[in-house]
Amino acid sequence: MDFISDVFHINNEYEFNSLCLKVFHFQYQHNPVYQNFVNHLFQRKKIKIDNITHYTQIPFLPIDFFKYHQILFANQKPELFFESSGTTQSVKSRHFIYDISIYQKSILSSFTKFYGHPENYLFIFLLPNEKERPHSSLIYMAKYLQSFSKYHESVFYLNDLRTAKDIISNYQNTNTKIFILGLSYALIDFSEYKLSLNDNNIIVMETGGMKGKREEMPKKIFHNYLKNKLGLSKIHSEYGMTELLSQAYSQENGIFETPPWMKILVRDTDDPFAIFTQNKQGIVNVIDLANVYSCSFIATSDVGRIYDNGKFEILGRSDFSDLRGCNLMYS
Repeated sequence: MDFISDVFHINNEYEFNSLCLKVFHFQYQHNPVYQNFVNHLFQRKKIKIDNITHYTQIPFLPIDFFKYHQILFANQKPELFFESSGTTQSVKSRHFIYDISIYQKSILSSFTKFYGHPENYLFIFLLPNEKERPHSSLIYMAKYLQSFSKYHESVFYLNDLRTAKDIISNYQNTNTKIFILGLSYALIDFSEYKLSLNDNNIIVMETGGMKGKREEMPKKIFHNYLKNKLGLSKIHSEYGMTELLSQAYSQENGIFETPPWMKILVRDTDDPFAIFTQNKQGIVNVIDLANVYSCSFIATSDVGRIYDNGKFEILGRSDFSDLRGCNLMYS
């Protein structure tokens, strides 16, 4: 397992591919759910595991497996688990975490790459707190970023938007960097205070999530709405999920970029085994090498477009039938 320390030190495509193959064999050997899925798939497709030489050939586990299976290594005792929000009627995904320090490393390394060290920010979290959502990976990320901030006002304000507004008003004409991270509906509510914010020192990042409190709207329309209300030229976004230990960030126009240990691919809607790495639209597959102790190769239900430079955008959600070729173990 010496390769685990290499996850956050990938410098090029060759190193990424090499590490993907090591992680694939590691997870195939130790994760019984993933092993059964791969065996079943390879038997049907008449593929030999030794013929896998590139990450595009690696089988991607359908994300719904996290709802119905424990994606754990044999005899693994997890430190904690993250759980999707969902609704009271829906089955929630659970991601069991063997080593939380890997998630912490992923959070800090990725955030620092795109925004600098979190100690330099005053964070305004328009999110539920950890008592309201004790098993949320997003809330864990926010709490971890908060732990680095030198500002005691870096707390959760979902239930006290007026105080958040007052704090921002007090700081926005100083040199303080302010980072507002919130759910979509909370940002809409917050925007009603009609603050005129400054792009030079204030970042507003949405993490999605109307949660049934507001009508869903296309991302571009939503971002334009916030920009007009808040007086900003751009809205940032975060792309992450319960089943991942890494985040991609969009700093403008909904175009996301991944850290070096994460990669987005798309699969053809009619042939889920046709994988594309650039300039295509399809259903999103994610490689997240920080998921080293669960599964790093996940077939999501998001529709996306990937560009020649490796950046991507999310266009919506597919229906369940789009996973039909990958759901070999459901029957």
